[in-house]
Amino acid sequence: MTQSSPNSSDRILDVLNIEVVYNSVALVLKGVSLSVPKGGVVALLGANGAGKTTTLKAISNLLRAERGEVTKGAIMFEGERVDRLSPNDLVRRGAIQVMEGRHCFGHLTIEENLLTGAFTRRDGRAATMRDLERVYAYFPRIKERRSAQAGYASGGEQQMCAIGRAMMSRPKLILLDEPSMGLAPQVVEEIFAIVRFLNEREGVSFLLAEQNANIALQVARFGYILETGRVVLDGAAEALRSNEDVREFYLGVAGQNRRSFKTVKTYKRRKRWLA
Repeated sequence: MTQSSPNSSDRILDVLNIEVVYNSVALVLKGVSLSVPKGGVVALLGANGAGKTTTLKAISNLLRAERGEVTKGAIMFEGERVDRLSPNDLVRRGAIQVMEGRHCFGHLTIEENLLTGAFTRRDGRAATMRDLERVYAYFPRIKERRSAQAGYASGGEQQMCAIGRAMMSRPKLILLDEPSMGLAPQVVEEIFAIVRFLNEREGVSFLLAEQNANIALQVARFGYILETGRVVLDGAAEALRSNEDVREFYLGVAGQNRRSFKTVKTYKRRKRWLA
C-alpha cells in the first residue's frame, strides 16, 4: 500500500477553507481545510463538539437535513467540486459516510441492511450478490448473523454491518464517524483491523473522525486536530504521536511531568499550536 501525505498531488478529497453555519446563525466550522490522498487513511481528531461530525456531514452533503450549509469554501472529490451535489449523487461517485452510532435499520435483518447499501447501483442483482459474498468474507461474524434483526445485534456487529453496508456501494472513500464509540477495546481493535484490511486489500481511502486518538493514529498515516471548529494542528501520524501536547491532551500520556487539573484548565495558553 502506498500512502502519502495529503500534500501529494494525487488526492481523492480536498476540503478547501470551508465554513459551516447552522440555522443561518451558528458558525460551527471556521476555515477548515484538509486533504485525503488516494489509497490513504487520514485521522480527524478532536474532543466531543470539536466539529468532526459536522466536517464529515459537510463532505457527504448531509448538512441540509439539519438546517446547516457550507457558506464559504469548496469541497473537491477526485478533482471536481461536489458540495452542491445531493448525497445520492456523491454516493454514486464513490464517497459514502458511515454515521456515528452505526444507524442500522433495527427492524431489518443484517443481510437486508447490507443490501440497502447497493441502492444507488445499476449493475444488476448478480453483481450485488457477488459483492454481498465479499462483504461476508470480510465480516464472517455477521455472515453467521445474516438472518438476525440488526436491532438485536451487538454494538460491534452493528458497526461491522454499517461498514459492510458502505462497502456494498463500491466506495472509493469512506467517511467513518467515531467507529470506536460505545465498543469494548477488543472490538475496537477488530474494527480498526478491518479498516486497515479494506484500505490495503481494496484500496479504499478513509477519513476517520475519532476521539480515540491513540488507535486512530496507529491506522492513519496523517492526521488533523480540530478544536472549536478550526484545524489547530496537522502532520504525519508519527509526528503527532510524539508531540508533547498531543500526547498529554489526546493520548493521555504525560509521564512524570503530568500536570495538575488546575494547570490543565489553562492548557490552551500553553499549546504550541495555539500560541
